[in-house]
Amino acid sequence: MSTGGAGRAEADRGEAGGIRTALAGLTTRGRSFLAAGIAAAICAYVLGQSDLLRVGLLLAVLPLLCAAVLYRTRHRVAGNRRLSPARVPAGSEARVHLRMDNVSRLPTGLLMLQDRVPYVLGPRPRFVLDRVEPGGHREVSYRVRSDLRGRYPLGPLQLRLTDPFGMCELTRAFSTFDTLTVIPRVDPLAPVRLSGEAKGYGDGRQRALALAGEDDVIPRGYRYGDDLRRVHWRSTARYGELMVRREEQPRRSRCTVLLDTRAIGYEGAGPDSAFEWAVSGAASVLVHMLERGFTVRLLTDNGSSVPGEGADGFAGTGQNSADAAGLMMDTLAVIDHSDGTGLSRAYDLLRGGNEGLLVAFLGDLDEDQAAVVAKMPQRSGAAVAFVLDPGTWAREATDVPGPGERPAERLRMLREAGWTALGVPRGASLNDLWRQADRERSGLTSVGGEAPV
Repeated sequence: MSTGGAGRAEADRGEAGGIRTALAGLTTRGRSFLAAGIAAAICAYVLGQSDLLRVGLLLAVLPLLCAAVLYRTRHRVAGNRRLSPARVPAGSEARVHLRMDNVSRLPTGLLMLQDRVPYVLGPRPRFVLDRVEPGGHREVSYRVRSDLRGRYPLGPLQLRLTDPFGMCELTRAFSTFDTLTVIPRVDPLAPVRLSGEAKGYGDGRQRALALAGEDDVIPRGYRYGDDLRRVHWRSTARYGELMVRREEQPRRSRCTVLLDTRAIGYEGAGPDSAFEWAVSGAASVLVHMLERGFTVRLLTDNGSSVPGEGADGFAGTGQNSADAAGLMMDTLAVIDHSDGTGLSRAYDLLRGGNEGLLVAFLGDLDEDQAAVVAKMPQRSGAAVAFVLDPGTWAREATDVPGPGERPAERLRMLREAGWTALGVPRGASLNDLWRQADRERSGLTSVGGEAPV
């Protein structure tokens, strides 16, 4: 179980106008007692009744005394919030744990808690806590859920204190808050063989053969387990120790995921929109490739990528893989439509080097942008494009989706340029399309000896 950063707060003692604040917190009962006490004191003075004066003073002093005591003891209450987990996929629930500590020497009265949460996470939670003994604490929890990805502030926590007689109520808002990150949904993908053009993506490793000529061989010292058939006798005689041929050197396979965020490429909004499907698809592919040891890179149409990402992307090894996945999920959690109209920036970055496997999630393409995308696979081992037709996604779910003439023409252009291009109908399963892309690519390239990705 992962937890979010806990926020701890304690009320400030230096609030201006403390007496006026305390008096303003008098309840209807407290105001009635105060008014009745003042009236009784005035009548006792006029009538000369000392017994009535004592009753009036008691009625007037009681609410004032409750307000004074409550005002002083309220500063010794501390609050703590903990998220479990602090990063949650869209559509899943997170639990928020609240803890109130009474750090004073006096017991508290009735405590009423209210935590501020955005409306997309649900209604504001409210709790009533009984008397808390000195040094004691109370814990409560509530659940939040959002179908929309994003970063949502939780807090500040509001605490309402009351005295045992119900004469006074004071509200205090703590200063700290926490942030819940709702990341895109990640769909598990089946291992497939999308590599091509002899790039050799095996177990997340790309292997480059060294020069095999006798003069160009690069020997190294023998290690336990090395095949004796690789012993290089000439180097062994020269160095006086057993040497073997270094016939292959591993290089990490690379995968670039291109996410088209142009606002003009998509229609509709909400968790079931085409853009949200594309974001979820990009997240799924990134996580899938990281788990298989690829070096992954995230690009958008404006060329921006994940903060802290190196020039070659993130390597999928050990703890680095989990950290890289977290950074990319945090980026995708808040990614939004761009104002751009083209994909030229992404093309300029892609043509600068060998990007390995290229997976693109594209919105609507006009003729010019389809031509730009068609040139992208030139330096890639394999290129797979998922093209979302906004006209299809804008229809109601009961409508039967059908590709129009323009989307079909764009898919044909991409396929002729070397892409494995698939149209994405409304409500399509990414895993099914992932398998379909593998089947179509298998008909174009040989997959013998390649490991699944």
